[in-house]
Amino acid sequence: MSEEKSLNFIEEIIENDLKSGKYNQILTRFPPEPNGYLHIGHAKSICLNFGLAARYNGKTNLRFDDTNPEKEETEYVESIKADIKWLGFDWAKELYTSDYFEQLYQFAVVLIKKGLAYVDDSTSEQIAHEKGTPTTPGVNSPYRNRTVEENVELFEQMRAGKFKDGEKVLRAKIDMAAPNMLLRDPLIYRIKHATHHRTGDQWCIYPMYDFAHGQSDSIEKITHSICTLEFVPHRPLYDWLIEQLEIFPSHQYEFARLNMTYTVMSKRKLLQLVNDKIVEGWDDPRMPTISGMRRRGYTPKAIREFSRQIGVAKRENLIDLSLLEFFVREDLNETATRRMVVFDPVKLVITNFEAGEVEYLEGEDNPEATEKTYRKIPFTRELYIEREDFMVDPPKKFFRLAPEKMVRLKYGYIIQCDSFEQDDLGNITQINCTYFPESKSGSGDNTLKAKGTLHWVSATHHVPVTLQLYDRLFTVEDMNSAEGEYKDHLNPDSLIINSHALAEPAILQDQPGQAYQFLRKGYFIQDKHSGANGQPLFNRTVGLKDSWAKESKK
Repeated sequence: MSEEKSLNFIEEIIENDLKSGKYNQILTRFPPEPNGYLHIGHAKSICLNFGLAARYNGKTNLRFDDTNPEKEETEYVESIKADIKWLGFDWAKELYTSDYFEQLYQFAVVLIKKGLAYVDDSTSEQIAHEKGTPTTPGVNSPYRNRTVEENVELFEQMRAGKFKDGEKVLRAKIDMAAPNMLLRDPLIYRIKHATHHRTGDQWCIYPMYDFAHGQSDSIEKITHSICTLEFVPHRPLYDWLIEQLEIFPSHQYEFARLNMTYTVMSKRKLLQLVNDKIVEGWDDPRMPTISGMRRRGYTPKAIREFSRQIGVAKRENLIDLSLLEFFVREDLNETATRRMVVFDPVKLVITNFEAGEVEYLEGEDNPEATEKTYRKIPFTRELYIEREDFMVDPPKKFFRLAPEKMVRLKYGYIIQCDSFEQDDLGNITQINCTYFPESKSGSGDNTLKAKGTLHWVSATHHVPVTLQLYDRLFTVEDMNSAEGEYKDHLNPDSLIINSHALAEPAILQDQPGQAYQFLRKGYFIQDKHSGANGQPLFNRTVGLKDSWAKESKK
């Protein structure tokens, strides 16, 4: 019997809260800003918030933090919803911070009337200068002592559009000497004459994240507001605002965000990769976005298992991308349909097989599946095998094809190489073999033995396909500490296109979205686009083994 995994610190807090009767039901939220596509770091947060709610019979809201109209779009809203559903989760309520704009405005008025907020005419540069440094206190703004009446009137005029962007801001009045810089009269509202993707031009003032976040949690009665560690310094302000407004006491808990090898998680950098056309788009299969991983063939189960395995920590660490790939392989090994695809074809002729004859061999679709299914594979006199599977003068432990050596053709017969042909440059152009009819797979005849098994396709019955062989986007393991410009470390071999591969015909009969294991080559999925000359296009999800582990040991 396996030992039950110990609780993480958030689970311990939730269990204590439920046992003590503090809450009858927990309510979490996932609050993305719709200014880009979600990435694997967001997937960890999604799995955590929705997973905790599911474990403790609670609920999770999806709330879009849409307080920055210049950067937010409906396209991002829709992509975020699609990603969450694809991961296997659903939300209790779909909400938007913009739903609360009037309520948040009234909260700000409450602070003004309590003498805890004021309108400041200073420029952003002046405000930054007056805030001081971590070791020296700030100085009060010359507008800090405006009367409540004046502040109420000015704030109303800000809302009415009487001022230009940046002309005035609303600040909380806390303590300009606070050790925590975020408590030195933080901005809580700014002017932005920009069209909002939901409210249009109804508003020209928008709440700052630190003001909208905690109050939105409180409005929804979120019991456990789970953020990443960079929000630890923001928690005192979160608590101060809730306390001063005397509203539902939501509480913030922080965990370590996901940092992963050979990639970047910064939305700014990911957007730059897209805008500079270094990648095809947000869903480029080399991107760490959920949509990119979906297009590459990663599975929701693998991402959920990966998130569960790395757990919830209080300290930042670097997770090896190979761990995610391990879970992808584990899932695909059980679910992927097996097909034979020859990447670099060289012709093989079976001289004792009748020309024009076609024998249909039976191939198992997935040996790991509970319910067995099979497909027919055409076997003909002329075949193609991988060029690397034949050597004229092989080393001792080469168990593939060579002169006078025998191998088995997958699902078929044992063959022996009798001769080969070369061009003027010494390239192999044809391999001539004989086959042993009594050696057919499953025949029970064990007279002949062959140490190697090769995949192959018929020279007359095959499908030309294009392969996109994806690899890691960067060559440096820890991109957070990489020297120089991050784009200096791009992997020139992150995408290799092979437009001369050949697949067995069954690949045309498979369902869209089917995951494949191309025998001896790796896991693949068909792309939404077509390849060269309209050929079916397949993306490599991951290799059969971790090739980077070998590289790192050299």
